Amino acid sequence: MARKTTKDKTEGKKAPFPKTVQPMLATLVDKPFDEPGWLYEIKWDGYRAVAMLNKGKVNLISRNNKSFNDKFYPVYETLKNWKIDAVIDGEIAVLNKSGVSDFGSLQNWRSEADGELIYYVFDILWLNGYNLEQLPLERRREILREHLPQDEMVRFSESFSTSAADFLESAMKLGMEGIIAKKADSVYVEGERTKEWLKIKANKRQEVVIGGYTENEGSGKLFSSLLVGVFDKGKLNYIGKIGTGFNNKTQREIMDKMKKLVVKKAPFIEIPDVNKPSRFRPNPPKAEVTWIKPELVCEVSYAEITGDGVMRHPSFEGMRIDKKAKDVVKEKAVKTREIVSKDGTPKNEFTKPVSDKGRKTLLNPTEETQVRIINGHELKFTNLGKIFWPKEKYTKRDMLNYYYQVAPYLLPYLKDRPQSMNRYPNGINGKSFYQKDVTNKVPSWIRMEPYRTSEGEDKNFLVPEDEAAILYMANAGAIEMNPWNSTIHKPDYPDWCLIDIDPSDKSTFEQVIKTAQVTKEVLDHMGVKGYPKTSGSTGIHIYIPLEASYTYDQCQLFGKIIATQVHTILPEFTSIERIVRNRNNKLYVDYLQNRPKATLAAPYSVRPKPGAPVSMPLYWEEVKKGLSIKDFTIKNAMARLKSEGDIFKPVLGKGINLEKILQNI
Repeated sequence: MARKTTKDKTEGKKAPFPKTVQPMLATLVDKPFDEPGWLYEIKWDGYRAVAMLNKGKVNLISRNNKSFNDKFYPVYETLKNWKIDAVIDGEIAVLNKSGVSDFGSLQNWRSEADGELIYYVFDILWLNGYNLEQLPLERRREILREHLPQDEMVRFSESFSTSAADFLESAMKLGMEGIIAKKADSVYVEGERTKEWLKIKANKRQEVVIGGYTENEGSGKLFSSLLVGVFDKGKLNYIGKIGTGFNNKTQREIMDKMKKLVVKKAPFIEIPDVNKPSRFRPNPPKAEVTWIKPELVCEVSYAEITGDGVMRHPSFEGMRIDKKAKDVVKEKAVKTREIVSKDGTPKNEFTKPVSDKGRKTLLNPTEETQVRIINGHELKFTNLGKIFWPKEKYTKRDMLNYYYQVAPYLLPYLKDRPQSMNRYPNGINGKSFYQKDVTNKVPSWIRMEPYRTSEGEDKNFLVPEDEAAILYMANAGAIEMNPWNSTIHKPDYPDWCLIDIDPSDKSTFEQVIKTAQVTKEVLDHMGVKGYPKTSGSTGIHIYIPLEASYTYDQCQLFGKIIATQVHTILPEFTSIERIVRNRNNKLYVDYLQNRPKATLAAPYSVRPKPGAPVSMPLYWEEVKKGLSIKDFTIKNAMARLKSEGDIFKPVLGKGINLEKILQNI
């Protein structure tokens, strides 16, 4: 909630909520200065964004009046919780670990997996029915600070009382884009590049318009360089050829955009000679040129501008989606003296890093197909809007985002364990099928484990080794994760012994709970620790750590001893009969899951059941009347994990001494 204030209620000029706002712009100057009456801020290397908040409605717009609501959805959702009627000016940035904004990360941002978005706010233009633009900057900023929300994503862009030269030097050492100087008493002039706001860049950078690209003879790249320019009186002037700063992913993304804009005629006033030799490259490779409509804007850094107006050593920094091509002109630094009257390892005293709140979303809420890099592997996620849980309207995207968040907790229970994938390509109400064999059906980076069928066919299980494999399976529609009890390294020695409390159609969940409680009593009597979890379906699983020290036969025998004692105590509604018709609709205390190649839903696995339940580890104190499978779903499981951590971890720890236990029975 915003902090309340009374002073600003009558300040400013009464005015209706504006339909749109054109941000005030700063003039580039060539060097820092120290002059009374000026405020110094960091120049955030991001996208300018104006937040329009009125009567519960929010619109986050770019400098060229495009909506950022979907693209930067976490900021948009945060602003919806800011209970204020106001127009706020600011900058959206992604910070690195040092708290310095990284434009490349912002430009490639697709979801919260790409970095923590911060909305730096530095001005307020309208509040509660009053236009504040004619108030002095210092007062506007006081009002803004008084109304800040209590949310880490929205930060006040601080001003600093320091030497401008020292501030700029620190900015350079920290890798910042530069600093902004603003007159403390300046009013807000919409849409104008005023000399009361000045920008001083640490490194030379320029926004440019792409007018074409080259392909060098014999090159395997999608393009060799971008031909760029800036507008002057409506004409595109060529200012350089950018051949560095790209990776393969960036090249693909740029090429996808350029292919739609190909034209026959060069858009530049003068056609650049792309095959012209230079002092550094006297025999350049022959280059073919493709011209495009001058609509795409990118940003470059460069060493200097040569005498003929061309950038020296330009390097690609990122695409700009927030600016119109026609607005891109050559920025020339004005001499500072024309505007103002007077002419080691850095300590970062000016920025604050983002706090680590854990993983959020991997996939954004709008794009139906998204490509992400996980553990160095490229994964293409498709059909993301498909409804997997019809009643709750949970989508495939929701499931994948959950598996991305839970993957660090889930991986230890899947790693190096062959999988039998239970695939639901059309959600829980669609047709499903099991897939064990993945031969010639998975990417080369997926590990496989060979097996032979009873017919003598050689096939391969999928074996997860990293989080990418988990997400690959989930993307294939494998709602639940079903690992072996042993790993490929010791396939005949399970890591745990398990008791599966599996109710019949006639059983109640209270009987499941009672059976679990009695199982604990049996284990306590043996001096054995067991670890319960919900099955995520209708039952409860109890795991006992073995540390891969005993064979499946030994493990199953131990399980049978436990199950038999439980059944002896609860004969009226439990059974240990393997054949279903012999159970008489009683709850099954299953110990036969302790066999080679048997699988059971992993802890934290989602289940293909209504409500999207999760197989959740429990404290024994929670195994009591009132417990419900529906207590744990993909919507709340992560909150529990963040609060309690992985309480199932001892299952993979020190195993029991089975020989000693059997001697004492």
